[in-house]
Amino acid sequence: MSESMRILVFSHRAEVRESIIMAIGRRPAADLGRVEYVEHDGVGNLLADMDEGTIDLAILDGEAQPTGGIGLTRQLKNEIDDCPPIVVTVRRKDDRWLATWSQADAVLVHPLDPLTAAETVAEVLRARRVPVVHG
Repeated sequence: MSESMRILVFSHRAEVRESIIMAIGRRPAADLGRVEYVEHDGVGNLLADMDEGTIDLAILDGEAQPTGGIGLTRQLKNEIDDCPPIVVTVRRKDDRWLATWSQADAVLVHPLDPLTAAETVAEVLRARRVPVVHG
């Protein structure tokens, strides 16, 4: 897969968005294309981009204010047909259950480990591109 992929990164804090982007990098795995990041600090533009269908993966900050990524993930998963995969970031390992409740495809815990973050994103992107065979 050589075409670039669009990853949406959402947080009200620029430093959180930057830490996510730096941890994942421009190419999370050798077998995946380069990544183009789309950053949002507000819900309106995030919803518009997700509705357009041009996002390959979204990474939402579970601690975002005033609207957190956990609740947004659940909303997106329930309202968008063929919703792109969503990774939620949380501050505490104990909050993983909330991300599971939200229907997130994966969870990352701050502080982000670059190896784990890139590997998790790569796994989610690979799972997305596997064709579903209907029998």
